[in-house]
Amino acid sequence: MGALLRIGGWLAMVMGWAGAATAAEPAAVERGRYLVETILACGNCHTPKDADGRPVASRALSGGGLSFDLPPFAGTASNITPDVETGIGAWTDDEIKRAITLGERPRHGRLAEQPLGLPMWVAFYKALTPGDLDAVVAYLRSVPAVRNEIPPPVYRKPVVRERYPDGERAYTERDLRDPVQRGRYLVTIGHCMECHTPNDKGVTLYEQRFGAGGRPYLPAMVKGFASAWPGAVSRNITSHPDAGLGRWTDGEIKRAISRGVGRDGRTLQPPMGFAWYAGLSDADLDAIVAWLRTVPPLP
Repeated sequence: MGALLRIGGWLAMVMGWAGAATAAEPAAVERGRYLVETILACGNCHTPKDADGRPVASRALSGGGLSFDLPPFAGTASNITPDVETGIGAWTDDEIKRAITLGERPRHGRLAEQPLGLPMWVAFYKALTPGDLDAVVAYLRSVPAVRNEIPPPVYRKPVVRERYPDGERAYTERDLRDPVQRGRYLVTIGHCMECHTPNDKGVTLYEQRFGAGGRPYLPAMVKGFASAWPGAVSRNITSHPDAGLGRWTDGEIKRAISRGVGRDGRTLQPPMGFAWYAGLSDADLDAIVAWLRTVPPLP
């Protein structure tokens, strides 16, 4: 009788673990959805767009949203839905994580072992906490599988990824409770400084011109936005009072991020993913602004 009671207790404990895991899964998927559809803005590249540059929701994340023609690389954003043949449905969770944080494809399937293209911001995604990385994978597993075969990329030079200092940090839950550190984390995984820091001869000037803007994105380099898209040059987002955001109010900065409206009321241009950042929570927008206030001013 005692043995039966012990077995019964053990089964109850195991069932309790299973129940907890089942209960946690929806929360992980929802957290992953929030990250993918807001700050990570995965759909900005990976979701096909119509002729007016609007994302096609029924084909979300199925690849083909943006194509890049850069000196070292030319290619189109890949299919990251769970389709087995043309997406990532045959990849393990660890293989998806390695792709996101290391830029490595699996040793099997299409384009086996070829590195992901440079427009995949691996050096920034390395900062994802283990929990957030698990959540992103859980969400990618949950989206509808869409068959969409993307042409293979062209590698003109070996893929060399620059190190991003804040991408090397191990962020903790305690960090994320501090508004400034949470903002640093969000700006990092949002790869904001990849665009907003100038580049000189293929080297991003993180040490010399961090956040000073001036990086061009031209229609000849990036395709997939509306045909009338004129291109854009990233602006200075340091705390400089004249060249940067120093005189902007918090509300003006948040409006620019989430609605694509400048301080003077003009409409800002892609590639910044305003449509995705519109879904950011007020707390996360506040945190991003709090961190931006700490960026040293540069003219």
